[in-house]
Amino acid sequence: MPEPAQSAASNATTRLSVVVPCFNEESVLPALHQRLTAVFQAAPEVELELICVDDGSRDGTLALLRDMQRDDPRVRVLSLSRNFGQLAATTAGLREATGDAVAIIDADMQDPPEVIPQMLARWRDGVEVAYGVRTERDGEKASKRWPAKVFSRLINRISEVSVPLDVGDFCLLDRQVVDAFLAMPERDRYHRGMIAWAGFRQEAVPFHRRARAAGETKYTNAMLWRLALNAVLSFSRMPLRLALWTGCAVSATALGVVAYGLLSHLFAADPMAGWKLAFAATVFLAGTQLVFLGILGEYLGRVYGEVKRRPLFLVKERLGFRDDTNEP
Repeated sequence: MPEPAQSAASNATTRLSVVVPCFNEESVLPALHQRLTAVFQAAPEVELELICVDDGSRDGTLALLRDMQRDDPRVRVLSLSRNFGQLAATTAGLREATGDAVAIIDADMQDPPEVIPQMLARWRDGVEVAYGVRTERDGEKASKRWPAKVFSRLINRISEVSVPLDVGDFCLLDRQVVDAFLAMPERDRYHRGMIAWAGFRQEAVPFHRRARAAGETKYTNAMLWRLALNAVLSFSRMPLRLALWTGCAVSATALGVVAYGLLSHLFAADPMAGWKLAFAATVFLAGTQLVFLGILGEYLGRVYGEVKRRPLFLVKERLGFRDDTNEP
């Protein structure tokens, strides 16, 4: 279990934990480690703890992390029993973090480590969440960039909390915020919304997002769709309200079609015309019902997943932690 972190106000040295979820990232990890350690090499007031979480990688990521930990005692390694997903891996790292402040950064270096000191400076000024806002995004196709922009604005409109625009998981959190985040037990997680929901003082840190240093993105379209679905269903009741409103509108339309059909049957030259419309209305109504049954099923499926109370992840191996006998 993480050790209680001392307050930064009562200690001249700031303990900073950096959580890095990793999945098949052997091509970028050496460069990431070099850049992160270089950033804080000239900052003796910062005690760095680098927590790398191997999320069931199938390449040489875990072996490389073991070597890094052996050579650098600031590195801690968590190896999960299988691939649980980036959000679960990030949560695993946060649970082990002992820092006064905790930064989250992807391994691909699209989010530059050099921005973390700016976030840390905001934290020292009293900001409890410093989140990175992407002013430019290199190496991303418009087919991916524009849907992300549209979605971030859509979720901000329909969500019950205000989620910052154009942000990812790159951020720095105060110890209080980390503890509040870890107290949220849900399995279908949307970290940006969870952090926004927690409140506290939050400020944006703009930065230029670079292209991947090496390798390929692990976020498939299916994963992005699931993340978007989690965001909508976890932080908005709008789909359920939409079902109610649509049901009222369709019912009113159906009554109108029935009335038209009756009048057509009595007075029109083609007595079947009204019933053709009624048939079309019935098919439309059935399709609408199936759509909204699917929405209800998504909400119900999430309730089912929560009540099973399975752990969010399973840890297979721990290296470098203070309660670990393998620590050098």
